[in-house]
Amino acid sequence: MELTENGSKQNWLWRKKYPSALSWDAAMPVKPVFEILDDTCHAYGNRPAFDFLDKKWSWGEIGTLVNHMAKGLQNSGVKKGTKIGLFLPNCPYFLISYYAVLKAGGTVVNYNPLYAARELRNQIEDSDTDMMITLDLKVLYDTMQLMRSETRLNKIIVCSFTDILPFPKNILFRLAKGRELAKKEKTEHILFFCDLIRNDGNPEKIEINPNEDIALLQYTGGTTGIPKGAMLSHANIVANVEQACMWFHKAKFGEEKMMGVLPFFHVFAMTAVMNMAVRCAFEIIALPRFDLEQTLKTINKKKPHYFPAVPAIYNAINNHPRINSFNLTSLKYCISGGAPLPIEVKKLFEKNTGCVVVEGYGLTETSPVVCANPIAGENKMGSIGLPVPGTIVELIDPETGNIVIPGEKGELCVRGPQVMKGYYKNPEETKNVLRNGKLHTGDIAYADEDGYFFIVDRIKDLIITNGYNVYPRHVEEAIYLHPNVEECIVAGIPDKARGEIVKVWIKPRDGRDLTAEDIKIFLKDKISKIEIPRQIEIRHEALPKTMIGKLSRKMILEEDREKTQS
Repeated sequence: MELTENGSKQNWLWRKKYPSALSWDAAMPVKPVFEILDDTCHAYGNRPAFDFLDKKWSWGEIGTLVNHMAKGLQNSGVKKGTKIGLFLPNCPYFLISYYAVLKAGGTVVNYNPLYAARELRNQIEDSDTDMMITLDLKVLYDTMQLMRSETRLNKIIVCSFTDILPFPKNILFRLAKGRELAKKEKTEHILFFCDLIRNDGNPEKIEINPNEDIALLQYTGGTTGIPKGAMLSHANIVANVEQACMWFHKAKFGEEKMMGVLPFFHVFAMTAVMNMAVRCAFEIIALPRFDLEQTLKTINKKKPHYFPAVPAIYNAINNHPRINSFNLTSLKYCISGGAPLPIEVKKLFEKNTGCVVVEGYGLTETSPVVCANPIAGENKMGSIGLPVPGTIVELIDPETGNIVIPGEKGELCVRGPQVMKGYYKNPEETKNVLRNGKLHTGDIAYADEDGYFFIVDRIKDLIITNGYNVYPRHVEEAIYLHPNVEECIVAGIPDKARGEIVKVWIKPRDGRDLTAEDIKIFLKDKISKIEIPRQIEIRHEALPKTMIGKLSRKMILEEDREKTQS
């Protein structure tokens, strides 16, 4: 029995099943984020840090570049709190820029390189971004030039793509794909990375209050779908990195390798790939984006040990026609997040690789990790596991505000050192989400008798048909049991008679036949009659996904609406 913040008592069931190697109430360090890198460079400076398409950097080399870039940023007018955007794919510039901005005293604002102009304009203005760091690839540079003419954006720092390619790839790229490189000219508004780092590498020391100073503005749809900038302090990010490293307590510092295919601009990859690798001095094997064939070949050749990914990536690997031709046995820890992990996807991936997949749970607002299944101990199918150290998870009845008993559903609420300060310039939404000292996630879950949590669905994804609640995830789990199903998305669509009806979009496995009638018959003894989809759409192309590879319910509903209206 433990005390909550209001003095009442709460039985935190997860304590009895907590991994013996961990201390739930361990103290979290409170320091600036850039000190994580400084510590690693000091202790492991000669160890490999980054492998980008076969070109490598040591931790010492990364640390030196960060210091030179931080000084260059300060020389260019960056002061404490200056908002600097990263408009970059996975590459060494991302790691270097992220830590250099923070060391210079600035605040990082992550941008998705695939955003449309309207989305970029809105985020630049909302976040007060004054400077953007990008590559000299035409598709990125030209977009930022447009943004500089249309928004408050004042300066663009341009990094050379060919400079981070190994010989002879750097020469071959210019010969074969030179038209993909932007024509750029140095001006007072356009700065080149190579010039920026020409200095003594001794940035001015900036006094950081880790608990109050904002390290990162990470944009999210949150619980309403309208993009908002979650303010993550230095202490938030440092705590979550420490929580992740504590969870993977068998990590061999300075010896192991981290596979980086998830985009670093996404908060899951930022912590579980990039920052965790920095903290543990792992070598990051980074690919600019997820490509199935390239990913499998890279794992086969370079033998990474850690492979954070979203369920759609694990599913894609499962369905590769020549999966058995790749040696994936180096993988020790596969961390799944970003979306619910279907049980059948988990089982098949574990069968194919021999690596246990650990499902976790988090949100942008929590830096992001909240829960995970233990790496040693009971790994419950379909569960998001137990709270990471220092984190309190409570399930609250949305109507009464009371904590529910084990087995009952409630809104998952979080307290912990990784919970954001609030939304940037948005006190109303901050007040809606941070209530009574808790972050209200908008996710519905239940806990079992051992304190393991199970997400049922998001409140906003709940389908109400004829007054009955239908949870899309529950229906999807049943559909994935069918051996011919590769991908599926379940959602509610409007219906005059019932309010909403359940619809599913399914992509069959290649070479397999599947009909709507097959699915209805298959589901008869697996879910209730009210949950069986009334509309079943079979598609033979991949279902829409977000930039990090999550199946996108939002995108498929937009497609459906457009079809209905046309």
